[in-house]
Order: sequence, then structure tokens, then C-alpha cells
Amino acid sequence: MSQSFWNERYTTSEYIFGTAPNAFLASQAFRLEPGLRALSLADGEGRNGVWLAEQGLKVHALDFSPVALAKAAQLAATRGVSLEFEQADLLDWTWPDAAYDVVVAIFIQFAPPPERERMIEGIRRSLKPGGTLILQGYTPQQIEYGTGGPANAENMYTAADLRRWFGDWHIAHLAEHESVISEGTHHHGLSALIDLVAVRPVTDTN
Repeated sequence: MSQSFWNERYTTSEYIFGTAPNAFLASQAFRLEPGLRALSLADGEGRNGVWLAEQGLKVHALDFSPVALAKAAQLAATRGVSLEFEQADLLDWTWPDAAYDVVVAIFIQFAPPPERERMIEGIRRSLKPGGTLILQGYTPQQIEYGTGGPANAENMYTAADLRRWFGDWHIAHLAEHESVISEGTHHHGLSALIDLVAVRPVTDTN
């Protein structure tokens, strides 16, 4: 999807995904410690990155849309926290090596294979050994609900996908479920979800 698509979507005074953090991310607060460096991918209007900063993490928030990032900066100012914001295309971003203690990937399903595979490789590279990935996405069944997410089933995740990508890490949590979510006007209603928490082994230095 083009930058103009995302800019148009975010050009409204409304926070289209709300200002509260994703519920699954918030449920993982016990895994987070002040001072950890976190990467929040496709952070949009800032609801997740700002919440991470409120927990005391040092947050690097990426998004493709400068319109969304401007709204995220406004939200951060309102909440009294600071983040490092960067406008970036995740399909053409230079992922740093072992740079983050936490990577947060909440509904980043805008890319189909094989572009998605490049993003997964980037996530794996950028998380430090011993670091934690927190991910939530939609399963292919979400197409039947139409309550958010892309229109293409190939963009969705299955448990088999996540095990293929991160099965050599410690999978602390992996669950598929149907739940009602209320995240602004764009993620609202009964949804087919999949959650993952995976920890990169301390001994993994490749």
C-alpha cells in the first residue's frame, strides 16, 4: 500500500485505532522493565509506542505515514512521554543487528509473501539475544468477520507460520482465539486473532 493511502487514512482528527494500547500488548506488561529499548513496528498514531514509553521503556517507533507520526507525537506530548519517531518503509528499512530488548509487532499485516518474509528476517536480526518479541495478528478466518485487517488471507498468520519463523526461539505464548476487540473504528468486533510471545535465546548470536 502506498504512503498516500496511509496518509489519507490517518488524515482525520479521530485516532482511528484509538489511543489505548492493544489489549494483548498491555497484558504482557509483566514482561517489560523500565530502561529496556523497544522497537514498535508500524506504530501508526502511537497508541502502543506511547504506552510502552509510559512503562519506562526507551521506544523507537516506526511508521510509513508522516501524518500518523505527527498524531503520535501529539499523543506523546499529551501523555508527557518522549519517543524516538522515524518515518520508514519497513520493506526498505535497514534493520540493525541486535539493537532492541523488545520488538512489538501488532497488526503489521500489510505485506504479503515474499515481502513479509523480509520483515520477519528483520525482526529476527534486530532483537537482541535474550530479547522478547510480542506479536498479535489476524488468522485467515478474519476474512469471514471483516472487522479489521487486510482483505487478503495470504497476509494473515497461522500458528504454523509463527512456528516456522520463530520455532527455534523459546515460544513463551502462542494462541489462536476469537475475541471481541474495540480499537477505534477500524478494529472493532469479533475477530480471529493469534498471539505470540517469543524470546530469542541468549546463545543465539548469529
